[in-house]
Amino acid sequence: MRNISGRTKYKVTLNGVERLELEQLTSSGKSTARRIKRAQVLLMSDYGAYEDQEISEILSVSTSTIYRIKRDFVEYGLEQALQEGARSGQPRKLNANQEALLIAIACTNPPPGRCRWTLSLLGEQLVALSDVENISHETIRNRLKDNDLKPWQKKMWCIAKLDAAYIARMEHILDLYAEPKDDQRPIVNFDEAGKQLVEQVNEPKLAKPGHVAKEDYEYQRAGMANIFMFFDRYRGWRKTKVTSQKTAIDFAECMRELVDKDYPNTKVVRVVLDNFSTHSEASLYKAFPAKEARRILQRLEFHFTPKHASWLNMAEIEIGNMNQQCLDRRIPNQKILIAELEHWQIQRNKEKASINWMFNVDKAREKLNRSYEKLIGQN
Repeated sequence: MRNISGRTKYKVTLNGVERLELEQLTSSGKSTARRIKRAQVLLMSDYGAYEDQEISEILSVSTSTIYRIKRDFVEYGLEQALQEGARSGQPRKLNANQEALLIAIACTNPPPGRCRWTLSLLGEQLVALSDVENISHETIRNRLKDNDLKPWQKKMWCIAKLDAAYIARMEHILDLYAEPKDDQRPIVNFDEAGKQLVEQVNEPKLAKPGHVAKEDYEYQRAGMANIFMFFDRYRGWRKTKVTSQKTAIDFAECMRELVDKDYPNTKVVRVVLDNFSTHSEASLYKAFPAKEARRILQRLEFHFTPKHASWLNMAEIEIGNMNQQCLDRRIPNQKILIAELEHWQIQRNKEKASINWMFNVDKAREKLNRSYEKLIGQN
């Protein structure tokens, strides 16, 4: 394996004409993404403005790629440095040792700052750690397929402790869901989710005939927002509430709105929620005078899911729908986030979109039969 850090450092010094050409290239959006990224690397490397590691983190480019771009510029000139590498002919196949290295890389954690391996990342790492100069995505994909590897995928595995407390709470929630609709005692699922706010660095371009929409891969973070989700499957109703935080005060305000604005004429609202620290009666006493807190709590009934059992909270399912249908894009600030969520929930509520909950206590006992038997055997 080659030691990348031991290579000769090439220094990039652009003249006025070269810098102007690169700036025009990056701003026009008419070149390929690879060519634009190479131009950005050269601009950031000019006179050592940024270290390779900084460029790598900002542009999501491996340090080995940065090295080759700077080397090509110093040794062969600007145009060579902007070239994307040879594309003609059949890409080089991997020998046994190289394939073994690729598989080993795919079975390790991804580079710092990346949540999963991609074909591009695997190719860059293989080039950096071997004598392979160029490898196609298709070759990598085939080698991974032959070895039944999908490093960009992962399954969430929450190891719940199926003890008596878990089963008791689970059956309680399932029994609650099995009850018929009661307008005086509605069941409302409640949860929260975070949303990273992201601003565009350059204005995106809309699609037009013959051209897909274009969005610059660069962006800048603009903070976080919290989204509270209320969901009533019998009404086919949901409500989102955007806040900067999810403190006890925020939770208490949600509960007051729930009984005073959303369900003002009901006897009691039964709220299904998880065990997050602020989800408690105490939060209302932190937010309001004792008399007001007691007034609100007399209209509420909390029903807690077991720990590690978010699947039992229907608000989680609706949050998934929200993320897929509305939030899977860059949203720059809370004002726009609130407006977009408002449009989404109005349409969903108009459709009375709901969840057909099929799981009940009998099915739970059938599915989790071994856990039940084990619990009895411990007595």
